[in-house]
Amino acid sequence: MIDDRSAGPSGTSARLAADWLALAGGSPAARAAGAELIARWAEPHRRYHTLAHLAAVLAAVDDLAGEAADPAAVRLAAWFHDAVYDGRPGWDEERSAQLAQARLPRCGVPPARVAATARLVRLTAAHDTVAAGDRDGAVLCDADLAVLGRPGYDAYAADIRREYAHVPDDLFRLGRSQVLRRLLAAPRLYRTDRARDLWEERARANMDAELARLDAAG
Repeated sequence: MIDDRSAGPSGTSARLAADWLALAGGSPAARAAGAELIARWAEPHRRYHTLAHLAAVLAAVDDLAGEAADPAAVRLAAWFHDAVYDGRPGWDEERSAQLAQARLPRCGVPPARVAATARLVRLTAAHDTVAAGDRDGAVLCDADLAVLGRPGYDAYAADIRREYAHVPDDLFRLGRSQVLRRLLAAPRLYRTDRARDLWEERARANMDAELARLDAAG
């Protein structure tokens, strides 16, 4: 998987399309599913949950793949984890999981892997629900949170605010602060050792800085 976060939308789409075919196969159903997923991730109302985010999560999964029990299921879950995105936490993940359950059997994905993919997608609704010993859940959730410890955090935070532009400033600050405090309160933000080594220290510093800005603005 090529991490092309700096590529233009067309370049990102082309690389993702190739990666999807390598993962799901080249059947007509797989090609149709890939085209649908790319179109969903490119919806105009998205600001952070875009093709660039999908590419970044897949790149992070590649960084952590050695920690997974079923890397293919994790990669499929990365493709579907925000495929439905209307800014409704919990609902979006459930609909995304249902989409995986509807599309993947047509691509020839075995039932057990379809079920595993849908389970992983649902986990991303609340990253702190990953059970001890759930290697695939740990890899997916760590990959989804990799942005917290990578360069570009301020741009990420600004994009999140734009996705919630309909929320008044005071309510957004309250909700965002609660999310950050909950993450910072965890003894380990990342569950895999590799992710912790790569991103934990920077992620905590980034979140502390954003929380200070939110408190000052309030």
